[in-house]
Amino acid sequence: MSDPSTTTAKDSWNDRIIAEFRANAGYVPWSSEEDFAAGRPIPPRMPGFDERGMPLILVHHFGAKTGRERISPLFYQPVGDDWAVFGTHGGSPRHPVWHHNLMANPRATVEAGSETVPVLARLTRGAERERLWAKEVALVPKFAEFEAASGRQIPVVLLERVPRD
Repeated sequence: MSDPSTTTAKDSWNDRIIAEFRANAGYVPWSSEEDFAAGRPIPPRMPGFDERGMPLILVHHFGAKTGRERISPLFYQPVGDDWAVFGTHGGSPRHPVWHHNLMANPRATVEAGSETVPVLARLTRGAERERLWAKEVALVPKFAEFEAASGRQIPVVLLERVPRD
């Protein structure tokens, strides 16, 4: 549990998303307009997702400066038995903190549904990146808007399973 004196609004938002993820086998249900107005942090429906809500993964990673464990709920695209994640950061001109952390410390863990898996993060490039990005934009057209607004190429990170010993 985090120290209440250092809890931010983002930490509180993440804590609520993480609790919903774990209660719903990896899906975070959609909010009604009333829920959203009351501060439930899930956005209105987006094309490409079903009535269960958004399928997410929880990425456990370590701070590049602090070394402290962080948990980021992220959209993903299945890639075989692995996961691609997209550093849209809502169209911000900066990459999200989780991206910086994974590039500095690529060993991480993914919670997917009820499974917890060790992974190694790798930034995709070239044709691999373009293929994954195009597929994601077809599913979630809003991501193309985020890339245009950001003024940067959105990083696509592949989280590859690490074989267990």
